Amino acid sequence: MNQALGTFRALADSTRLRIMALLRAMELSVGELAQVLGQSQPRVSRHVKILCDAGLAERRKEGSWVFVALGDPAQTGPVFAALDAWREPDHWAVADEARLAAVRADRASAANEWFEAHAGDWDAIRSLHIAESEVEAAMAKALGDGSLGQLIDIGTGTGRMLELFAPRAEQALGIDRSSEMLRLARAKLADVGNTELRQADLYALPLPDGGADTAILHHVLHFAQQPGAAIAEAARVLGPGGRLLIADFAPHEREELRAKDAHARLGFSDEQILGWFDAQGLSPVQVETLEGGELSVKLWLGRKTATGNETNETGKVKAA
Repeated sequence: MNQALGTFRALADSTRLRIMALLRAMELSVGELAQVLGQSQPRVSRHVKILCDAGLAERRKEGSWVFVALGDPAQTGPVFAALDAWREPDHWAVADEARLAAVRADRASAANEWFEAHAGDWDAIRSLHIAESEVEAAMAKALGDGSLGQLIDIGTGTGRMLELFAPRAEQALGIDRSSEMLRLARAKLADVGNTELRQADLYALPLPDGGADTAILHHVLHFAQQPGAAIAEAARVLGPGGRLLIADFAPHEREELRAKDAHARLGFSDEQILGWFDAQGLSPVQVETLEGGELSVKLWLGRKTATGNETNETGKVKAA
């Protein structure tokens, strides 16, 4: 009863209902929420606090930014079921959706401009963080010696992952939103026969459900505005037993990477990634930390299964 009372009290305000609807669409910073709602950041922060105190939302600080996401699905699910049942025409919802689209467009434009401007030295920028040879060797070890089957490299960039792993795949597909990146990848992969490149969005992969055996997100997720949605889409295209390998940064405080290198997220914790894995039916197989360089790199390997988490011989997720 107390939980129900707290939930109803938290939702007894039109602005907080609007915030819930916006967070249902995507994670947003407090500043972006203020932009969409047309309210001051302090006022929005107060509304966010009430929702967080009720367990309907959660805040996550990254450098100077605070991102807000929905709370536990067990608590938010019944709320949205009720709201959907009571849905009626709402001019605020229409206006919020339009402004949210503008936020999405601003984010995408900033990232795309950077990608186009830096396509030529993209590989060099990656090498500044940690020796790519270490990351690549660890990825190869994590994936083992067997066939990779139908491989998809999500956010392929200049095609390095395809260059490395396509020879072990039956067929390899690289996707990227940047036409300039794909142009460079095509030049690099001219002698690799079983590869295909397509211009597509990581949130709408050009594959049917279960169409891939192996998916790779190599230094891509920290650019994603909706990393959970990117993982969900990768999981969608994996068949039973299919594997998703993520290589990305551990949490850090290098705030300048937002402006200088268009990073949307300052790394990821094991809790975040494994939470997204669990939500998409991916059982964690391996978690590894690669120290060195200016930033630490993490590897997360998950397998798509219908039952429980895959464990190693000790009954625990393998970590290194």
